[in-house]
Amino acid sequence: MSGHSKWSKIKRQKGVTDLKRGAEFTKLGNIIAIAAREKGGDPETNFSLRMAIDKARASNMPKDNIERSIKRGIGELEGGQIEEILYEGFGPGKAQFIVRALTDNKNRSAANIRHIFTKYGGALGSVMWNFEKQGVVRISNDEFRITNEETELELIEAGVQDINKEAEGITLITNMEDLVKVKKYLDDKGIKTESAEIEYMAKEEMELNEDDTEKIEKFVEALDENEDVADYYTNANF
Repeated sequence: MSGHSKWSKIKRQKGVTDLKRGAEFTKLGNIIAIAAREKGGDPETNFSLRMAIDKARASNMPKDNIERSIKRGIGELEGGQIEEILYEGFGPGKAQFIVRALTDNKNRSAANIRHIFTKYGGALGSVMWNFEKQGVVRISNDEFRITNEETELELIEAGVQDINKEAEGITLITNMEDLVKVKKYLDDKGIKTESAEIEYMAKEEMELNEDDTEKIEKFVEALDENEDVADYYTNANF
């Protein structure tokens, strides 16, 4: 996801209203369940699960909900089988999107996501060629600032490939294999991260005009409000 849009998503998640909190907890629960199913229910040995739990706690998800989601993921609780599905397409202004859905009903998810694309003038289509998986860590300016070259060199030695200084904070780009190592380095330094995940990063970004930016903001709000949508990534810089 383009850096600015990802920061905007983090801000929206923090400001979610009580009315929408249930839908947000459903998404977070599915993310936790998938992570636990794939690599086990111990966050000490399952990095993806630990990051999912951290995200849930940051959204004030109750401990009981987190524990139930873990148990559902490892098969200790009954429930619908959650599947991960990726949808590719073009949003407003021909901006490219990859939508990651976690759902117990593929037909419902496909119909709803197709409807969102169509409603805002877009369509499903192949865009994966312009994206690659990378480790991405985001740190707010309130938590950490790079003030000298020595700090940058330490981050590079820890496995950081690229450092993007943005208005909202610092984005660190790593190989997928180095994400855990970089996160551990930051944890050992006592530096709190806003997110640390594997993301689909656009190889070439797209600048938008003001009209398309307004349309895309409404488009991504619709994605955020859909319970099946766990995340989305775009080449649009807005």
